[in-house]
Amino acid sequence: MASEEELFASVDALLEEEPQLPPPAERARLREAAGITQARLAQALELKSTQSIKNWENGRSEPTGSRLSAYQRLLKGWAAKYPAAHSTPAAPVAPAVVPQPVVPETFTGPGAPEEKAAAPVEAPAAPERPAARPATSSRRPARKTAKPAVDPRFPHGPLAVLDGDGSAYGVDGIVLDCPATTVVELVEWTLRESGLGAPKLNRYGKDSDPLIVLTASAAVKLGLPERLEGHEQRRSLRLPEDHPVVKQVAKAKWQLTQRGFGPWARIYRKAQGRERQCVQLAILSWDALDERSWPGVAEMAPADIARVLGVYAQRVITPRGSTAVSGLELMTALRPPTKPERDEQTGNWVSSYNPGSLGTEPMDPAPPEATVEHPVVVSSGWTGGFLNEEAYQWVRSVDTLSDEECLLPFAVGLDLNTAFLAAAARLVVGLSAPDHFHNVKFNPKIPGSWLVDLSHIELDPRLPSPFTPDGARPTGPAWYQTHTVAYAQELGYDVHPIEAYLRRETGAYLDPWHDRLKNAYVDTLADLGVTKDLTDTEFLAAMERHKQVDPALAAVLAAIKATVKGGVGKLRERPQGKHYKAGERWPALERPTWRPDIRAAVISKARVNMHRKLGNMAKMTGLFPLAVLSDCVVYPSPGASPLDFLPYAASGKPQPGGFRLGPTPGLAKLEGVQEMAWAVDLMEKGLNPARHIKGGDAVLDEGE
Repeated sequence: MASEEELFASVDALLEEEPQLPPPAERARLREAAGITQARLAQALELKSTQSIKNWENGRSEPTGSRLSAYQRLLKGWAAKYPAAHSTPAAPVAPAVVPQPVVPETFTGPGAPEEKAAAPVEAPAAPERPAARPATSSRRPARKTAKPAVDPRFPHGPLAVLDGDGSAYGVDGIVLDCPATTVVELVEWTLRESGLGAPKLNRYGKDSDPLIVLTASAAVKLGLPERLEGHEQRRSLRLPEDHPVVKQVAKAKWQLTQRGFGPWARIYRKAQGRERQCVQLAILSWDALDERSWPGVAEMAPADIARVLGVYAQRVITPRGSTAVSGLELMTALRPPTKPERDEQTGNWVSSYNPGSLGTEPMDPAPPEATVEHPVVVSSGWTGGFLNEEAYQWVRSVDTLSDEECLLPFAVGLDLNTAFLAAAARLVVGLSAPDHFHNVKFNPKIPGSWLVDLSHIELDPRLPSPFTPDGARPTGPAWYQTHTVAYAQELGYDVHPIEAYLRRETGAYLDPWHDRLKNAYVDTLADLGVTKDLTDTEFLAAMERHKQVDPALAAVLAAIKATVKGGVGKLRERPQGKHYKAGERWPALERPTWRPDIRAAVISKARVNMHRKLGNMAKMTGLFPLAVLSDCVVYPSPGASPLDFLPYAASGKPQPGGFRLGPTPGLAKLEGVQEMAWAVDLMEKGLNPARHIKGGDAVLDEGE
């Protein structure tokens, strides 16, 4: 039990705490009792608009810094003049909005960001302007899942969307008042007063820097052009170094990364101890949110944009660029390259290698794993061939179609949910530099690249070859990743590698990346009504309508899928820019995550998984595919539903080994239905029916 002295100290601490603001409804009552309008109060507190007063009085946000002290002083004076009608508190009336738990106080003292207020006890005031496109008009009730604990350092969440009137819209409906009129002021407000940021994802990692998303009006207010114009895509453009805003940033002793001031600009100073000084900006009107990865988000109202990005930040990572960049950053955030370790001789803490990570130094690939323009290839004059582990782009020869298949009335497309994410599960990859071997015995447990002749393997021509992306039979020795060679053994064939580049240190580097993205994908689908407990018929119906249930969450789902493909593609980012010359190093090569061998391992495993399912389907149903594009396969079918041809046991349960429906990564969903004559016509023209059903998103993006 605490002593009397300890109890007195605790009580004294409470007495010394800064007084809390009265409830939002009481703030409005006191102002109205004093006969002061919101506009007059905003003028007295030197606010740029009355929106901040409205937010304070409906509980959507709280004042900070000197305005907090002034507002407290004013309310205290009004409370003495205009006390409540009842001297004793009356029984509370049921609120118009269900109150949420009050976030405990996290900062004290002037200038420190305040905690999120309790939910309002009266309906919030109507917004000054309607949303550009309401993203929550058909929103389903959210699942009752436990929210992560609020980090006291970041009470207002990971990000905010800044509008031209100075309102910064955060997660959970919070709105902050941002007085900044320049980019420099915005950076300093974000770091000192906003309370924005997110805790690290791994105990050896770094906290996520706060993200400020600028609407077009906010960009113009801060002195930025509304649009970036040029011959290249806007996402590739940057402000010139002599632009006034770039000069302001430099004059204030802030720095920009090598990417410059583009759609995703990072402004920073050298860290002081453990405290990072870095803010990420995203400019909406400069195409920061690509329509392919964030469908419809750029056109949403600021509050809805904040909701979309906030859910993504909570479930994946605070965006730091395109979804491809974020996918790569997530790998490092979950597997930091270093950890602190005590030096036994000096007793000091030093930075040391974190086992299981890729370390801090870039690693050159083996020549067959590199690209043709890589310095390893150009400087050595390598002519021994390259890995060609890519996703399927195969269409079946019309000559192999039977009369029975041609008479089936439909062509049905099945798409595997995040097939490359499923392939990353429990995937052992190399962590050390490659070693060169000749006439080595094949070992399926060692990741690497093997030169082996698989041309003697003859398989059913109605299926694509598992060894090549175009499905054609190999014509001689070629380089393959371990999973491809292991599958040849699985099919019953002997393999005798001629040479190999192998890695001695290995690990499941992508496991935490897979687990986090899988949970994000499954949870978001569940919020859209697509859950694991649905029957196959219910699942197809739920997938048919899930995009209309909640457009905001549907956009999050699209971004998660793009994060998977983009992150894998970034592992082998090619040089960009028309002035590049073969043999020169490009920026991507300087990061430890430039690992084309890991990309090849993911794609190899995904393609092998696809072929295994295709073979099992042929054995169980006698059906052969018409085309395969990446993770989409097209089958002839007697009906317009996959239920008409997928294999089911007598009990009604799906047969294991073939394609199964469901929301889990690696399982299938209906992608499209067409008449069989349409598919045959495309095949006769040498076109891929899967590409036309799927829309052609097979490429694992290496750019952005």
